[in-house]
Amino acid sequence: MEFKNKIERLLEDFLKNREDLFLIDLKISANDDVTIILDGDEGVTLQDCLDASRAVEFNMDREAHDFSLQVMSAGLSEPLSMPRQFKKNIGRSLDILLQNDTRIEGELTKVEEDSITLLLRYRKPKEIGKGKIDVEEEKIIQFQDIKKALVTIKF
Repeated sequence: MEFKNKIERLLEDFLKNREDLFLIDLKISANDDVTIILDGDEGVTLQDCLDASRAVEFNMDREAHDFSLQVMSAGLSEPLSMPRQFKKNIGRSLDILLQNDTRIEGELTKVEEDSITLLLRYRKPKEIGKGKIDVEEEKIIQFQDIKKALVTIKF
């Protein structure tokens, strides 16, 4: 447990100096393979990953504890898990799976402390006559109701 605590402290110290970056996940396997996943308000560069790696690795004694270290950015295939991640994706399209297994896709327009707002665009049948009409509506979704949220890429 001391090994994990030292890694967490070193990472915490690094992130205090880099307030634009934040920790998404820290995993330490039984074989002491350390994986750190970072995200940033303006994205994460290769240099950011190198800096984080150095901040941890250069302050650990490999003679006392052998480990492998991998630092990476949260990719587009990773689900959004923190309000801070949602904020940096305002204006993008999200595919959201709710706790009740309902899927919703829409443009993220607003992030509040406990919820997000999506702009939904779809076609629905006319109330009178044949054909369909375009509809835009806003839907507020509480963070607690989100099972999984992914940024969708449109070409």
